[in-house]
Amino acid sequence: MVSKTISNVLKGILVLVVVASLIGNCVLIWLNTRRTPKCPARQVNLGQPVVHDERSAVFADLSVEEFHQVSDYMTKIPGMSISTDPLSPPSVDYLYMIDLSLPKKLDVLNHLDTNGPKPAREATAVVFHGMNNNISEYVVGPLPNPTYHYDVTLERYGREIPLTARPVSAGEYILIIKFLQHVLKPISTLLLDSFGIDASANPAYYQNMPSGVKSGDRQTWFSLCRNEEGFYIHPVGFEILCDHKSTDNMSWLVIKVLYNGQYFDSILDLKKQYEAGTVPKIIYKAVPNYASLKPRNKPTGVGPQQFYAQGERFSIKNNHIVYLDWSFAFGLSPLQGMRVFDVRFRGERIIYELSVQEAMSVYGSVTPNLMLTKYLDGSLGIGRCAYELVRGVDCPYSATFIDTFHLLDTGVPRRLRNSICVFEHDMGYPLRRHFSEIVFNSYGGLANSALVFRTITAIGNYDYMWDFIFYQSGSVEAKVHATGYIASSFALKDNFPFGHQVAENVTGNIHTHFINFKVDLDVLGVENVFQTKDMEFVNVSMPWMPERYTMIPKVVEKQLQTEQEAALRQDTKTPRYLHIASNKTNRWGQQRSYRLQVFSYTGDHLPESQAEERAMSWARYKVAITKQKDAEQSCGSLYNQHDIWNPAVDFSKYIEDNESIENQDLVAWVTTGFLHIPHAEDIPNTVTVGNGGGVLLRPHNYFDEDPSIHSADSVYLAPGSEDSCDSNRMACLAQETCSPVLEPFTYHGFKVETRGKN
Repeated sequence: MVSKTISNVLKGILVLVVVASLIGNCVLIWLNTRRTPKCPARQVNLGQPVVHDERSAVFADLSVEEFHQVSDYMTKIPGMSISTDPLSPPSVDYLYMIDLSLPKKLDVLNHLDTNGPKPAREATAVVFHGMNNNISEYVVGPLPNPTYHYDVTLERYGREIPLTARPVSAGEYILIIKFLQHVLKPISTLLLDSFGIDASANPAYYQNMPSGVKSGDRQTWFSLCRNEEGFYIHPVGFEILCDHKSTDNMSWLVIKVLYNGQYFDSILDLKKQYEAGTVPKIIYKAVPNYASLKPRNKPTGVGPQQFYAQGERFSIKNNHIVYLDWSFAFGLSPLQGMRVFDVRFRGERIIYELSVQEAMSVYGSVTPNLMLTKYLDGSLGIGRCAYELVRGVDCPYSATFIDTFHLLDTGVPRRLRNSICVFEHDMGYPLRRHFSEIVFNSYGGLANSALVFRTITAIGNYDYMWDFIFYQSGSVEAKVHATGYIASSFALKDNFPFGHQVAENVTGNIHTHFINFKVDLDVLGVENVFQTKDMEFVNVSMPWMPERYTMIPKVVEKQLQTEQEAALRQDTKTPRYLHIASNKTNRWGQQRSYRLQVFSYTGDHLPESQAEERAMSWARYKVAITKQKDAEQSCGSLYNQHDIWNPAVDFSKYIEDNESIENQDLVAWVTTGFLHIPHAEDIPNTVTVGNGGGVLLRPHNYFDEDPSIHSADSVYLAPGSEDSCDSNRMACLAQETCSPVLEPFTYHGFKVETRGKN
């Protein structure tokens, strides 16, 4: 009994010791945590002060106040009656868009480089004249207090733009939904029995673009889907062709209906045959939502995170960013998307403009919707679809986020909160390194830290991640990755030459992605040439063995002289080195240039025999070099999608005049992308890995040596100095630890924020 009591006492003491130990350790951890300093918000001990160029405001997107000033001006023009209501029907004159009108390049360069006058700040206003059946673009200025406007439609496009070329506005979409609800009502039983669809609810659908088969058409196939998350991959075997050309929605018509692979002339024709039992019926089968992106497992932790141990090394002021040796202005066009201007390295301008231009996809199918689909996302508004980025997923948790604003089919300015993110990123591999064991022992290397400027656009079913990356070696990369949902069709036996079955009764349809970037390089000025370099094997004799020969590679150079010669087609072999070169040389007498290195996995472009190809003629070329013209701002237009047969902008016309490109201001139009044959792993949605492309702009004899050798991030080790911090900051990192200051997680992406007048 005594021994049992002693045993219990000892157990109690042991428990108390363990508890005391745990408490003590927790206190020590807390005390140490309290002593750990917080990481600074800004870089400490900068080598030089950050200087922002206030003149970058010449490229700044319109402010909320400027949107209102232009809108007020347009609605008060005598003799016009312009509505700003986004629910306006097609029959009224509607102010669809207001955007910055970029000034002429020579005026901007005069302002930036010689302190010339600041160009007048102007905006472009796009009006759908429903009363006159045409579209007009007006330049309005000067801002902030506009006093003039003039119609520039003929100047920009050489002709009038018909109203049928307009994008589908919010007001027209509302009318389409009401029209579909009305015409589908007679077959509500069929829809419920075949697909589990309630005809009285808002129909989930996606539509083909362009609308029709010839210029002037506005006929659209609508594919019904189950109203679930990821409805793009819940197609049902029902498509309906509607004519909505008239500005009077009471005159809209149903032209054709497709049910289970069979065509009918009307809804009533389908209803009659369905009820008579002469139509092979689809029987509704409930399936789990394979398209849902809800996690299949509960989160168990957080993956690796990056933070700034010594603070951010970039600075953002208004629309200008400075990062180490780099500086540039930035913006977000509501149509084209992300763009940067006046990109400088060590104070020298390298790029005048680097911008996204267009994203296109061409589909194959046996069903009419996707059979006719050729999406031109610039007409939908790439930049206006740059919704809020999610901290820690879309961008690193520690990234800096920027709001943007647009007025495109919104009536008043819409705020896109956190739609751009900027962060310095360790790419996870060295920019350069070498370990030497022979003759001399040493190690030299440099971590590949670069600045990433990013936005992600969700255009219907597809999400595109756009990155401009600025490296310490003087290189700039523009690249895109695709994710989101594939477009799909109801599985029919004849559909599998056009894709694979990826889910129950679902075909993932083959399509090509083509992406166009505009690269206006100014290499040491605006007088540049376009060169190509490649290799060939040549026979050379060996002096020590005259009777013997060997084959060795030789550099083959060529300077291209005209635009047509420099339009390098997708379907021909492209030289592996493409250069925009100056007429100046480096220390070694080599022509200073920048190389365009294109990463592309595109499918074939649309044959030129097809009328639709003219609207996407830029996709013919992997790289096309043109002489810079202010009138040739973009490879496409707002109107190309819905008048694809008679496009407002035909890029091939830029090349047809075949101007000289010797010692001229040159623009490179780079097309990249990938062929996508959807597969089972595209369910629930497409991953970014392997789905993308881009262009890398690399210095080629531009410098006398690699400029990153001057980076303060460089690491150098020699025998005996491994622990020294003099040339190796990594050795002191453990002594400089700090606790990151993390912003609380917030997300407001489901809330539409518009800005009325104050």
